[in-house]
Amino acid sequence: MLTPRLHDTLGFIRDYFAQHGYAPLLSEIAAGIGIRSRGVIHRYLQALHRAGYIDILPSKHRGIRLLESEHSHFEHPDYSLPLLGRIAAGQPIEAIPNHDRLDLAAFFIGENRFVLKVQGDSMIEAGILDGDMVVVEQCDHASNGDIVVALIDHEEATLKTLRHHRDDAVMLIPANRQMTPMLYPAERVAIQGVVVGQLRSYK
Repeated sequence: MLTPRLHDTLGFIRDYFAQHGYAPLLSEIAAGIGIRSRGVIHRYLQALHRAGYIDILPSKHRGIRLLESEHSHFEHPDYSLPLLGRIAAGQPIEAIPNHDRLDLAAFFIGENRFVLKVQGDSMIEAGILDGDMVVVEQCDHASNGDIVVALIDHEEATLKTLRHHRDDAVMLIPANRQMTPMLYPAERVAIQGVVVGQLRSYK
């Protein structure tokens, strides 16, 4: 069982990942849970690591990775919906009902995945609108054409299409013709994850 302080620490880390898309610093965790000593936070992180909730990457800046743990698996209600067939968005075709169901949890939830809320219209031509939620799989590398969460200069996170450029440069491309692609030296850009899904509510 986790102590209350470890629960607070883990909760802060999870909330920080959900809001920013990358791990907090020790100083940010300390401020977030009201502790002055970074040494204490280091001990909390080691305890969470031993318990299987996080992985610690000593050579990486913001080197905390959330893990699936035996402690985090609970019985969930049925998060599936009936899958009743196909329907065209252009010419109408017959929607044929069947008995399949789509498991929404399995469709979106996976190891090292988190959700970010999109702000702005830089990706509208990729169908990603202001206010949408994107499901991101945490990783530190991506391929050309992937839509990525990129951290620039360890400060600013942005959602763009990735292109590896010549001379070891990285281009971050908006999906909006009114905006200009951004070219950076590779060492200024840290990939935080790749978009693997998208959520939007019409209610």
